[in-house]
Amino acid sequence: AARYTKALSHCAKFVDLSPDDVTEVNSIRVSLNLNLALSYLKLEKPDQALRCCNDALALSDEKNTKALYRRASVYYEKKQWDKASEDIESAIRINNDEHNNNKAFAKLQQRIQAQVQRQKQKEKKMAKKMFG
Repeated sequence: AARYTKALSHCAKFVDLSPDDVTEVNSIRVSLNLNLALSYLKLEKPDQALRCCNDALALSDEKNTKALYRRASVYYEKKQWDKASEDIESAIRINNDEHNNNKAFAKLQQRIQAQVQRQKQKEKKMAKKMFG
């Protein structure tokens, strides 16, 4: 994680770049943020991972499927099922528009839906206990 952070700090030092160079630097920054997010996920630091995913999405006009997938994974770990579901559905929709098929997206979507169903069952039981 430290190397990715250091590389990102170096990217911030570039000034007076041509439009092509700016695009290339932003592309590298997106990749670095996504790799850093994955590192933080593995280190069980979801808040930092979420920040990196948000940074990557800001650089890519909210259309980077990998960033959406990673952010959905972070939300899944944080048990924020609704946000996870929104992100994975966006990633799948963008992916389908590009005619790509990603099994990891579908698998995460199934895991999120299973958790949403479990949550609904818990709420149903709780309501039953409360209201008889």
